[in-house]
Amino acid sequence: MLISSGCFAQVVGRVDIKTKEFSIAPGQKVDNMVFGFQFANATTQKLICFASNDNVARANSALPLGAYFDTDRLPPGSKIVYLGMAGPFGKMKFIAGGGKVTVFYLPKASYVIK
Repeated sequence: MLISSGCFAQVVGRVDIKTKEFSIAPGQKVDNMVFGFQFANATTQKLICFASNDNVARANSALPLGAYFDTDRLPPGSKIVYLGMAGPFGKMKFIAGGGKVTVFYLPKASYVIK
């Protein structure tokens, strides 16, 4: 099953309830593609992509925050922190290793909070 911005049937990410850190584990057993958007609207600019398919990740590597198979492959020192809900989206904060912060919105159907 493919997960994309238009259809979510499989949860691929997790927000740690204590630390609020967002993660996607390596080695997902389902095909997935999840985009993070500039605003809480799937028609706005795509800022980041998580995908299980090498071709999809390569095609989206020019996105401002990049494209990754999982959060273990984020640049050194980088992390994603959950800030709260914005309608059907979660508001996330991408913190780059150098300290630069970028806010993006991830569809709620693509992750769980545990």
